[in-house]
Amino acid sequence: MTTTGRLLAGRIQFMLQNTVAVIGSTGLVGSHIVDLLKEENACRKIRLLVRRPVEFSHPKLEIKLVNFEDYESLKSAIAGCNVVFCAVGTTQDKVKGDQLQYRKVDYDITVNAARACLETEGTNFLLVSAVGADSNSKTFYLRLKSEVEEAVQKFPIKSISIFRPSMLLGNRKEFRLGERIGQSGMKLLAPLLRGKWRKYKAIEARDVAAAMIEAAKQNIEGCTIYLYDEMKRLITRSANRRNADAMHDVGL
Repeated sequence: MTTTGRLLAGRIQFMLQNTVAVIGSTGLVGSHIVDLLKEENACRKIRLLVRRPVEFSHPKLEIKLVNFEDYESLKSAIAGCNVVFCAVGTTQDKVKGDQLQYRKVDYDITVNAARACLETEGTNFLLVSAVGADSNSKTFYLRLKSEVEEAVQKFPIKSISIFRPSMLLGNRKEFRLGERIGQSGMKLLAPLLRGKWRKYKAIEARDVAAAMIEAAKQNIEGCTIYLYDEMKRLITRSANRRNADAMHDVGL
């Protein structure tokens, strides 16, 4: 874990009691964030910020239609949320290779959401980036992810968590042949990725979502960056707590 922060008040803080916002709720990681938050007893309300109506139905869910190109629309939708999960992203295919359109989604929405989180007194901002994010990368995608991270970190939000997964495993709503081939290849390579290469291991999208929720509960002050091993440790910690709670409930 790369971090500039510490646990607020020196202990785990549960930050999900109020309304939390999810941006990118129809994506691979975002959809798992929503599903897992539904199961969180401490989480009272989940506000989904979406471009168009979605077919979600659950007592905890609140749907907010947002014009993401209008900052005030985004800010209004985030107002009242102490935690913001941002798992938004697009692909070259969706924007037909237009890097400006790509930037409008991956950079503008994320950075504006962080700004809105700060200006509406949100305390916890969590975002999905990518392993290898580097402002000096020759790859547009990795340079852009680095720019997003750097811009978000400039906001003095109390707790910022950045997740850098490698290849995401899981089934998307839309079929991506190249991604399916890549997933198969990364699974075969997994045993060979050791030491400093472990961060490139493929990871289940649901695991990334679970790690993000656990990080929100911990509420570490400052900015913390999570790679593969750090995300896995968060998941283990979350599972241990659930098991302890279950034993307590049955009186063991």
